[in-house]
Amino acid sequence: MLFSDIIGQNTIKQELLDTVKNNRISHALLFYGPEGSGKLSLAIAYAQYINCENKQEFDSCGVCPSCLKYNKLQHPDLHFVFPVATNSKIKKDPVSDNFITEWREIFLQQPYMSLDMWLAHIGVENKQGSIQKEESKEIMRKLNLKTYEAEYKVMIIWMAEKMNETCANKLLKIIEEPPAKTLFILISEHTEDLMATILSRTQIIRIPKIDDKSMRQKLATDFNLQGEDLDTLVHNANGNYYKAFELISFENSNSDFFNYFTQIMRMAYAKNVPELYNIVESIAETGREKQKGFLEYSLKMLRENFILNHKKSEIVYLYKKEKEFSEKFHVFINERNIAQLTKEFNDAHFHIERNGNAKIIFFDLFIKIMLLLRS
Repeated sequence: MLFSDIIGQNTIKQELLDTVKNNRISHALLFYGPEGSGKLSLAIAYAQYINCENKQEFDSCGVCPSCLKYNKLQHPDLHFVFPVATNSKIKKDPVSDNFITEWREIFLQQPYMSLDMWLAHIGVENKQGSIQKEESKEIMRKLNLKTYEAEYKVMIIWMAEKMNETCANKLLKIIEEPPAKTLFILISEHTEDLMATILSRTQIIRIPKIDDKSMRQKLATDFNLQGEDLDTLVHNANGNYYKAFELISFENSNSDFFNYFTQIMRMAYAKNVPELYNIVESIAETGREKQKGFLEYSLKMLRENFILNHKKSEIVYLYKKEKEFSEKFHVFINERNIAQLTKEFNDAHFHIERNGNAKIIFFDLFIKIMLLLRS
């Protein structure tokens, strides 16, 4: 992975390059930022640059033996840890190495992948991925080995907030007394779920959302978009390239969310409680990441319909199906209920994220929607 392959983030790239040029490589870094901002890609590009045998001024050479192995994520001194769970093949105590082939495959396909995409790829059904105590044993084993050929041994921990307490405590001890020439790069979207002691022992690098200009250039080049379609996509992606990638094909990405949203709003307005419960059961069968995605999508629809209700269609960003539905629906989203509706969807997202009972959370939400739509 070259720095030049990463969308935007020019300031962060320069900061990382400077640490190498000025011999200020920290042994433990935390890349913190939102989904789809390129954190994982930046971590790999940084590690590749550090170990490149023919460093250029602004990037790795891309062709030395080290770079060629990094390009395939197959360098013997590059190690990954990421959330996993049991599936049809791995029945007990899963660790990252059980899924390293799938990991390489999906990263090379989509470097900006989400946690939901990763878990779906390894077929863990509705389970939430995590980094368990068995992983810490593997980390210790790998770090006790001598480097094979690189100057630095690199351990990249993706979604570090998914570590359980046992694993986090063992990692903390290693970070406090790291082996020589070892680089830890933790990647997180929710630092509030990380141990404070780990935060205090890492150099935190905040990765912002991708800027609109860089996003626009990338999408225009990759998907031959322009005009209103490009404006709508950039706006709805909101700095998240993975989300933009999903939105390229609305029918294959958000159509389920759109269908759920329209059904819920219609049934809630009609006070059809039995049908609302049927929708609850359907949503509850999806994974938690997809449930969170639906709630985020709903918040977007509420926001755009509220703006539309104020006759500001020129700043509303909706796709064709969404626009057709919203032509009649937007009048029900107004000053009397928008704040409370937003709060209820955000509260539901909070509880889903913390492993609450999906059926209870969504049924409670839908009953509240039923009351608020008529206010």
